[in-house]
Amino acid sequence: MAVASLGIQGRCAHCQRTMTLEPWQLNAISINESFTCSNCQKALELRDPKQIKRFKSLDSLAMFKASLLVMICTALLVALVLEWVGLISVVEQLNYSLLAIFVYFVAVGFARHRQHMTLILEAAKAHAD
Repeated sequence: MAVASLGIQGRCAHCQRTMTLEPWQLNAISINESFTCSNCQKALELRDPKQIKRFKSLDSLAMFKASLLVMICTALLVALVLEWVGLISVVEQLNYSLLAIFVYFVAVGFARHRQHMTLILEAAKAHAD
Protein backbone atom coordinates (compact mmCIF):
# COMPACT_ATOMS: atom_id res chain seq x y z
CA MET A 1 0.00 0.00 0.00
CA ALA A 2 2.90 2.39 0.67
CA VAL A 3 4.22 1.99 -2.86
CA ALA A 4 0.88 3.07 -4.35
CA SER A 5 1.28 6.40 -2.56
CA LEU A 6 4.54 7.03 -4.43
CA GLY A 7 2.55 8.56 -7.25
CA ILE A 8 4.05 6.47 -10.04
CA GLN A 9 1.54 6.02 -12.81
CA GLY A 10 1.70 4.32 -16.16
CA ARG A 11 -0.05 5.11 -19.41
CA CYS A 12 -0.96 2.08 -21.53
CA ALA A 13 0.08 2.26 -25.19
CA HIS A 14 -2.92 0.16 -26.22
CA CYS A 15 -5.94 1.58 -24.38
CA GLN A 16 -4.39 4.97 -23.42
CA ARG A 17 -5.60 4.47 -19.83
CA THR A 18 -3.55 6.00 -17.03
CA MET A 19 -3.29 3.74 -14.00
CA THR A 20 -1.48 3.76 -10.69
CA LEU A 21 1.18 1.09 -10.93
CA GLU A 22 1.04 -1.75 -8.44
CA PRO A 23 4.18 -2.96 -6.60
CA TRP A 24 4.47 -6.05 -8.82
CA GLN A 25 4.31 -3.84 -11.93
CA LEU A 26 7.04 -1.59 -10.54
CA ASN A 27 9.14 -4.69 -9.86
CA ALA A 28 8.61 -5.86 -13.45
CA ILE A 29 9.72 -2.47 -14.75
CA SER A 30 12.83 -2.49 -12.55
CA ILE A 31 13.96 -5.88 -13.92
CA ASN A 32 13.06 -4.99 -17.53
CA GLU A 33 10.21 -7.50 -17.80
CA SER A 34 6.93 -6.94 -19.59
CA PHE A 35 3.61 -7.10 -17.73
CA THR A 36 -0.04 -6.95 -18.72
CA CYS A 37 -2.26 -3.90 -18.55
CA SER A 38 -4.91 -4.28 -15.85
CA ASN A 39 -7.51 -2.84 -18.24
CA CYS A 40 -6.90 -4.30 -21.72
CA GLN A 41 -4.69 -7.29 -20.74
CA LYS A 42 -2.05 -6.50 -23.41
CA ALA A 43 1.69 -6.74 -22.74
CA LEU A 44 3.51 -3.52 -21.76
CA GLU A 45 7.06 -2.53 -20.96
CA LEU A 46 9.09 0.61 -20.33
CA ARG A 47 11.60 1.24 -23.13
CA ASP A 48 12.28 5.01 -23.12
CA PRO A 49 15.87 5.50 -21.82
CA LYS A 50 15.05 8.87 -20.22
CA GLN A 51 12.12 7.42 -18.31
CA ILE A 52 14.13 4.37 -17.28
CA LYS A 53 16.84 6.64 -15.88
CA ARG A 54 14.29 8.72 -13.97
CA PHE A 55 12.61 5.56 -12.65
CA LYS A 56 15.96 4.18 -11.46
CA SER A 57 16.72 7.48 -9.69
CA LEU A 58 13.92 6.75 -7.20
CA ASP A 59 16.34 4.48 -5.31
CA SER A 60 18.61 7.41 -4.58
CA LEU A 61 15.69 9.51 -3.29
CA ALA A 62 15.13 7.11 -0.40
CA MET A 63 18.78 7.43 0.61
CA PHE A 64 18.55 11.20 0.15
CA LYS A 65 15.69 11.46 2.65
CA ALA A 66 17.52 9.35 5.24
CA SER A 67 20.77 11.27 4.94
CA LEU A 68 18.89 14.58 5.03
CA LEU A 69 17.20 13.59 8.27
CA VAL A 70 20.56 12.70 9.85
CA MET A 71 22.09 15.99 8.67
CA ILE A 72 19.22 18.10 10.04
CA CYS A 73 19.23 16.32 13.40
CA THR A 74 22.98 16.87 13.64
CA ALA A 75 22.57 20.58 12.83
CA LEU A 76 19.89 20.93 15.51
CA LEU A 77 22.07 19.17 18.06
CA VAL A 78 25.12 21.31 17.20
CA ALA A 79 23.06 24.50 17.55
CA LEU A 80 21.76 23.31 20.91
CA VAL A 81 25.28 22.49 22.18
CA LEU A 82 26.66 25.83 20.93
CA GLU A 83 23.90 27.65 22.80
CA TRP A 84 24.49 25.55 25.90
CA VAL A 85 28.25 26.29 25.84
CA GLY A 86 27.52 29.97 25.37
CA LEU A 87 28.97 30.54 21.90
CA ILE A 88 25.60 31.64 20.50
CA SER A 89 22.53 33.18 22.10
CA VAL A 90 19.16 31.51 22.55
CA VAL A 91 17.70 33.62 19.72
CA GLU A 92 20.53 32.60 17.36
CA GLN A 93 20.05 28.95 18.31
CA LEU A 94 16.34 29.27 17.56
CA ASN A 95 17.11 30.93 14.20
CA TYR A 96 19.57 28.18 13.22
CA SER A 97 17.07 25.50 14.25
CA LEU A 98 14.23 27.09 12.28
CA LEU A 99 16.48 27.47 9.24
CA ALA A 100 17.49 23.80 9.44
CA ILE A 101 13.86 22.69 9.70
CA PHE A 102 12.93 24.93 6.76
CA VAL A 103 15.71 23.41 4.63
CA TYR A 104 14.47 19.94 5.58
CA PHE A 105 10.90 20.63 4.47
CA VAL A 106 12.00 22.27 1.21
CA ALA A 107 14.25 19.30 0.37
CA VAL A 108 11.57 16.73 1.27
CA GLY A 109 9.05 18.64 -0.86
CA PHE A 110 11.50 18.54 -3.77
CA ALA A 111 12.01 14.79 -3.30
CA ARG A 112 8.24 14.16 -3.22
CA HIS A 113 7.79 16.21 -6.37
CA ARG A 114 10.51 14.20 -8.16
CA GLN A 115 8.91 10.85 -7.30
CA HIS A 116 5.53 11.69 -8.88
CA MET A 117 5.73 10.59 -12.50
CA THR A 118 3.70 9.08 -15.30
CA LEU A 119 5.57 6.48 -17.31
CA ILE A 120 4.64 6.03 -20.95
CA LEU A 121 4.44 2.25 -21.31
CA GLU A 122 4.96 0.86 -24.78
CA ALA A 123 3.77 -2.37 -26.37
CA ALA A 124 6.06 -5.20 -25.35
CA LYS A 125 8.18 -6.85 -27.99
CA ALA A 126 7.67 -10.57 -28.45
CA HIS A 127 10.40 -12.50 -26.66
CA ALA A 128 11.90 -15.54 -28.36
CA ASP A 129 11.62 -18.55 -26.06
